[in-house]
Amino acid sequence: MRRALLAVPLLFACANAQQIRVIAFGAHPDDCDLGAAGTAAMFAKMGHAVKFVSVTNGDAGHQDMGGGELANRRRAEAMESARRLGITYEVLDNHDGELLPTLEIRKQIIRRIREWKADIVIAPRPNDYHPDHRYTGVLVQDAAYMVVVPNVVPDVPPLRKNPVFLYFQDGFQRPNPFRPDIAIAIDDVYDLKIDALDAHVSQFYEWLPWVDGSLDSVPKDKVARKAWLAQQSQKRQITPAIKASLEKWYGAEKGDRVKHAEAFEICEYGQQPNEEQIKRLFPMLPR
Repeated sequence: MRRALLAVPLLFACANAQQIRVIAFGAHPDDCDLGAAGTAAMFAKMGHAVKFVSVTNGDAGHQDMGGGELANRRRAEAMESARRLGITYEVLDNHDGELLPTLEIRKQIIRRIREWKADIVIAPRPNDYHPDHRYTGVLVQDAAYMVVVPNVVPDVPPLRKNPVFLYFQDGFQRPNPFRPDIAIAIDDVYDLKIDALDAHVSQFYEWLPWVDGSLDSVPKDKVARKAWLAQQSQKRQITPAIKASLEKWYGAEKGDRVKHAEAFEICEYGQQPNEEQIKRLFPMLPR
């Protein structure tokens, strides 16, 4: 049932000349898109390498279908999202709604971080309403030190330096609220983010509106429903804390004009970058 894995080593400031290598883990095949599609599109446009990994196959997330049929559909949606963003996407074959932070799945995570030679690793915080989200965060945290330990998963060379581990933005307050250490303005690629979300038809036009009791409000026409999706996505507001982070990184005037942003918190595990290192790892930030 559980699929094999990928792996390789890293150098903190970019293995391939100046190429930066980013890997993001979500619990489900649309999670990374929600948290980082805009930033991923910017990295890709600049020639850097981005990979999204869904730790489950999403085989439970629908009101009318499930199992292998749904898993195949969601994998195809993820591949289409990747095509639109210019990145790589992988969907692991772990069951949706049943994820646990086991040693077996931790090894899957370790292998993929190593094989991608990651400079940056992004995952959910381990406090979230959905157990799959929480345990994805725990699994990545548990891998954070082990990626440099040669005798753990010895079939894959260890990384020589730890990546920077980041958390996706969320709105949960307990035990502590999200801290936007890095905020990326995505106005220039916001349409690409909507394109990526639009690829996940089963989720944004079917399952999530059904859960919310708003399925009848989703337009049937493809153009109209994409406009509807863009409108729904704009509800993710720039909080005062994110605005302050934008002004820190872009300056007060430009930061104040940003309409769409993605923010990330630096995990206390892994590399602890200073401002200069952050600017090197996020070359879309002003220098």
